[in-house]
Amino acid sequence: MGTIFYGGANDPIHIEDRALAHLKVVIATKLRRNESFTLSWRHPEEEPAGRSTIWLHPSIPLRFTFDEPETPQLNVKWIEELMHSANSTGGISLVDEVLETPDA
Repeated sequence: MGTIFYGGANDPIHIEDRALAHLKVVIATKLRRNESFTLSWRHPEEEPAGRSTIWLHPSIPLRFTFDEPETPQLNVKWIEELMHSANSTGGISLVDEVLETPDA
């Protein structure tokens, strides 16, 4: 389980390592462009039910930590979906992984 530490918040955000690796690419891209946006996710099963949203801004400290020492192979299609939502008025919504499927 990966973790996002954002600003001075005492509540770390826990997100599965693979999803966090993909989110990190999208978040870093947006922040590098000096763009602010929201990030929304559903709470993990071990936490109380619900969902949360944070406002991400380039000037606020951000740190990602991962349980796994190796970076997973990234799924370009999933990154594209996350980037598409990041560029919408609703901000990034952490969606399930988009799997590559062979054309029928």
